[in-house]
Amino acid sequence: MKTIRTFIIMSLFIAGFSNQTFAKKLQTYISYVSFYSPKDGPYIETYLAIAGKSIHFVKNEKNKFTSNIEVTLIFSQNKTIKAFDKYIVNIPEQDDTLSITNFIDQHRFALPNGAYGLEIEITDKNSLNKTMKGKDSIYIDFPTDKILLSGIQPIETYKATTTPTVFSKSGYDLSPMVINFYPESVNKITFYSEVYNTEKLFGVNEKYITKSYIEAFESKAEIQDLGNVKTQTTKPVNVILQEIPIDKLPSGNYNLVIEIRDKENKVISLNKMFFQRSNPKLINKIDFELLAVKNSFVEKIINRDSLIEYVRCLYPISTQIEVALADALVAQKDVSIDKLQKYILKFWMDRNYTNPEQAWNTYHMEVLKVNASFSTGYQKGYLTDMGRVYLQYGPPNSILQAPFDQGSYPYEIWHYYRVGSQSNKKFVFCSRDEAANNYELINSDVNGEVSDLGWMNKIKKGDYNNVLNYEKQPDEDGIYGGKLIENFKNY
Repeated sequence: MKTIRTFIIMSLFIAGFSNQTFAKKLQTYISYVSFYSPKDGPYIETYLAIAGKSIHFVKNEKNKFTSNIEVTLIFSQNKTIKAFDKYIVNIPEQDDTLSITNFIDQHRFALPNGAYGLEIEITDKNSLNKTMKGKDSIYIDFPTDKILLSGIQPIETYKATTTPTVFSKSGYDLSPMVINFYPESVNKITFYSEVYNTEKLFGVNEKYITKSYIEAFESKAEIQDLGNVKTQTTKPVNVILQEIPIDKLPSGNYNLVIEIRDKENKVISLNKMFFQRSNPKLINKIDFELLAVKNSFVEKIINRDSLIEYVRCLYPISTQIEVALADALVAQKDVSIDKLQKYILKFWMDRNYTNPEQAWNTYHMEVLKVNASFSTGYQKGYLTDMGRVYLQYGPPNSILQAPFDQGSYPYEIWHYYRVGSQSNKKFVFCSRDEAANNYELINSDVNGEVSDLGWMNKIKKGDYNNVLNYEKQPDEDGIYGGKLIENFKNY
């Protein structure tokens, strides 16, 4: 995939020199985007953001504060290194550290089409050489006989280039937004992308259409009135640099979508970028009260308690806005049967307008399975982490159950061949309260899910935080005993 991936959020515990121990952590955020150059071929841009206040600065002979952050990036195929760089992040000397800013580091790597493993190491050399490591897998695919989009790069700011730098592309200086999270204070989403091979396949000086919009991540429903439709003229490389206002976009998980359409308005190519929005003051009310329930499937459901239960069991596949609306609805004292019926009908019409009853029946059967398999003594199955993941993503392709692994709490590893547009993804669940048999999700590499670099320490019994840095995983079994690492790597 060529979408942007924010795959590591690192925190590195560092200890101060002399006798004082500092609680400060080095906080870094990494993402990447792939592009294509007609002259030089595919390349990857990596973006590293470092929280300035988390850096350990020391004074030099000029009485200035200096840093020493070392970064190693390795791209490999079948254990063979294809690209490599090891460097010190260029952070200017500081007069003081009270008003320190954040820093962005950007690098480019030329890589042919193919699958790669990406490894990164970050070391704060001023903090007793504590090192953080992270891994991800990437896939670069830019065939020359198809209309293609690059990855989508979110931008904080941009301006016309006067003196080219590493941040310059297509005549603009682009300041990357490394974290795909948009708080209430940000009222627009700005992004950059490139379109390839339009001249070759559409013809020289021909017209085509680009459409950019925002869709709900869970339902894939397009958010109305939030997007752009523009006509472009074919070129060797076409640039998309646009803004979409999000001041009226409620909190939730979303995709930014870019489509390339031909003159007949047929979608030729598309790409998506996942992002999260926090806008707690805005409530997006679903106008379901105007619906007529007569002759619909919900007309036959007349028990208030059953309707409330049916509303609640939709939580695992609901957007955050739908959850908020459902909570408000069921919290009403003596909520009317009519309102509950209309909410359920509207929910399923949004997902299958032509046959909402079939969509509900199919889902309800899965809820019954989940309740039978994952319910605890105090919680319905659809409210557990396992139940939610099963209902949201479907049954896993395989499950590794480890109820008796040496030195571990019971755990399970669920493996999915595909989750939406993502491939080879895993969920790790652990039951630390063995009496309750409630397995909690402690780590996943799926966008938008819980990601914890220290998840292995949560599975092992005993206090292993004093043995290992909590957020640094061991590379092989032995320190804990059992087969946890082998199971995760090979399953």
